[in-house]
Amino acid sequence: MSDEHDPGAASRTFERFADFYPFYLGEHRNPTCRRLHFVGSWGVIAFLVTFAVTGNAWWLLAAVFCGYAFAWIGHFFFEKNRPATFRHPLYSLMGDWVMFRDICVGRIKL
Repeated sequence: MSDEHDPGAASRTFERFADFYPFYLGEHRNPTCRRLHFVGSWGVIAFLVTFAVTGNAWWLLAAVFCGYAFAWIGHFFFEKNRPATFRHPLYSLMGDWVMFRDICVGRIKL
């Protein structure tokens, strides 16, 4: 899988999240991929709330699985690129939640 819009992105280093986020959005051009991220993020929230209510740590594992499963399906099958998580794990996680917020407030179209 490749990053067709930026062939050098795989080796690129980002010094600030503000520099990374435009790249991150470019990795999420496909609407189905964005929708899957959005659904997965809601699932993460639901599982975290369930963990907070029950105290059962298995819900934390479910939250991680849910978030990554939806996102990676979006990347592998719809976006046809490699998730940024593999190259930029912290910035990618931050990007997931900033994109989620931007979708919620209408800055990014679902």
